Amino acid sequence: MDRRTQTHQAPAQAHLPVGSGSGPDPQQSSTPKGGKVLALGKIFFKTIRHFWPTLNPWADALPDTRFQPMVTYEARFLLWWGLLLFCFKLGSRRQLDFKLRDLELHVLANANLLAKTHQSSLPVHKTLDHFLGHVGSPALAQLRNQCVRQLIRNKVLDRFRFDGEFVIATDGTGYLFFKQRHCPHCLEHSNGSSLYYLHPVLEAKIVHPCGLALSVGTEFIENPMPEKPAAAPASLTDYQAVKQDCELKAFLRLAPQLKRAFPQTPFCLATDSLMACGPVLTVCENNGWSFVLTFKPGRTPALWADFQGLLKLAPQNRLTRILPDKTRQSFRWANDLCYTDSEGCTHLVHALLCEETSEGQTQTYSWITNKKLCPANLLSVADYGGRVRFKIENQGFNIQKNSGLNLEHAYSMGPDTLKCFYYLLQIAHLFLQMLEMGSLLRQLAREYGSTPIGLFGSLKNIAQFLLDCFRYFPLEAEVFHPTEAFQIRLADSS
Repeated sequence: MDRRTQTHQAPAQAHLPVGSGSGPDPQQSSTPKGGKVLALGKIFFKTIRHFWPTLNPWADALPDTRFQPMVTYEARFLLWWGLLLFCFKLGSRRQLDFKLRDLELHVLANANLLAKTHQSSLPVHKTLDHFLGHVGSPALAQLRNQCVRQLIRNKVLDRFRFDGEFVIATDGTGYLFFKQRHCPHCLEHSNGSSLYYLHPVLEAKIVHPCGLALSVGTEFIENPMPEKPAAAPASLTDYQAVKQDCELKAFLRLAPQLKRAFPQTPFCLATDSLMACGPVLTVCENNGWSFVLTFKPGRTPALWADFQGLLKLAPQNRLTRILPDKTRQSFRWANDLCYTDSEGCTHLVHALLCEETSEGQTQTYSWITNKKLCPANLLSVADYGGRVRFKIENQGFNIQKNSGLNLEHAYSMGPDTLKCFYYLLQIAHLFLQMLEMGSLLRQLAREYGSTPIGLFGSLKNIAQFLLDCFRYFPLEAEVFHPTEAFQIRLADSS
C-alpha cells in the first residue's frame, strides 16, 4: 500500500480514560450484559486460535505484489481486517470506516494483538481492496482450503462423516447481478424488456443434518472472453455468439480442483437432478467418490422406466418409518440398474424412492446412488445423503444472504477482487460456524440457563456482540494467543 494512501493516524493517547463519558466503560464487564459480550468475544478468538494456530504464518505466505518499500500495512493485518468485515457482519466495505476505524476505542490495540503486528494507524476501506487486488483470488481460495484441511487433519469433523465419508453438496446460487454489463464474463438474463448481467457461483460444501455447511470448493459461473466465430451471423453480437456457462460445466471444472485440494479425503456427492447424468457419474467413479443424486424421470427417462419396472418385480423391498411429528415415510428401492449415458459409458446404480405423507399431503423424493441398498442402510442414505442436500441452501446460501454476511452485495467491482471478498466471506462463515457449534459457546449459554440462540437472539446478534466486544473492551494477549490448553467439542445435533 502506498504511504500516500489516506490513513487514520494514532493520537498520542489511543484510548479514552475509563469514566470519561465519551465511550462505554470497560469496567461494566461485571454487569450481566457486559460479561456476556466480553465472554463471547473471548470465546470467538480462542476458537479461531484453537482450530487454526498457524493462521498468521499462512497470511505471511500469501502472494503480495505490492511495492514493499511503500507498504504501510502488513499482509496479516489486512487479511484480518478483511475477515473481521465478515465476522462482524458489517454488510459493506465502507462500514469498516464507520464501525471499526475509530482510535478512541480499542480496535487498533485488539487488531494488533490478533495479527501480532505493531501498526500505528487503521486503514481506510480502499486499502483493503487495493491489498486484495495484489493477492488475487486463487491464493484466498487456497487459504480457505487450508482452513478446512486443518479441521479434517485434526479429526475435528470426524463426527460429521456418513459411512466414513464427508457429504459434499453442490449447488449454484445467484451471487451478483448488474443492470449494466459489469465485465466480459457476465451471463445475460432477459426478463421481458429488461436485460440483466449476472455472476452466479457454484459452491461445494460439507453438509450434515445438524446444520453444518462448510465451503470446500467454488467455481464461478461465467462466460469465457467472447470470440466471435468467423461464420457467425452479422446480427449476432460477440456475446451472443458465445454459449453461456452453466452449473454442469462449472461442476466439471470444479471436480478436479476438489480432487487436487483433498486428494485422500473420501467424499459422497449429494446434489440435484441436473447432475444425475453420465459425465458426473464418470467423475465420481474416476475420483473414487460415492454419490447420492436426486433422481427425476425427466432427467433420465429410460433409467426411470427401468426403476419402475424393477419396483414391481421386488414388492418386498419396502420399509415404512413414522417420524416423531407423525410424518409417515414409505421407502421402496431397487438395486443394480444399468445406465448407458450419451457417451456410451455404462454405469451401475441403485435407486431409492421415498413417499412422505404429512397432514394429508404426500411428497415424493427419489435418489440414485452407488451404495447398494438394504434395510440396514437405506434410512441413512436418505437422511444423510439425500435429504441433507438442502442444507447447502438453508444453512449455506440463506444464512450467507440474510443473516448479515450480505453475500449478494458487491464488496468490490474488480473482476478478480470481488472473488477475493467472496472467499473471505466463506472463511469468516467457517469461523462463525465453529463458534456457533462449539462447546465453549454452549457452556456460556448454560451458565445463563439458555441456549446460544436463546441467549443472544439470532446469529446476526452474535456478530453484533462480537463487534461490541472488539470495539469497547481491551482484550488481553491470552485471548488471541492462549497458552493454557483447552478443548472444544462440536455439537453433532441441531
